Amino acid sequence: MIESLPRREREVFEILCQLEEGTAGAVRNAMSGSPSDSAVRTLLSRLKAKGLIAHRTDNQAYVYAPVLRPEAVADGALRRLVNTFFNGSPASAATALLGLASQLDPEELAALRRAIDDAGERQS
Repeated sequence: MIESLPRREREVFEILCQLEEGTAGAVRNAMSGSPSDSAVRTLLSRLKAKGLIAHRTDNQAYVYAPVLRPEAVADGALRRLVNTFFNGSPASAATALLGLASQLDPEELAALRRAIDDAGERQS
């Protein structure tokens, strides 16, 4: 569902996932291109109507939060990234990510080794 959102709606949703929750002002400050307050509120209303975000009232301000778990959204975003920039190859994407890391701590290396081992076992 997130993949089918228009660019600006997806941007707002992803910002809320990063913030975990935020007011329209906080979302606006995190957006590119300096949209107007009314544009941000319209985008938030559209996302709310689609059931992707909810709000609560805090000191007369609406505080918005994603309804979907950020992990589920991250999975879709990562799939889109791999398909778009790495021709659908998770190995190419992982190699590129490792190239960005100047140094990995031992726990990260161990987690990567386990993930590779698990992937190999699933292939058998």
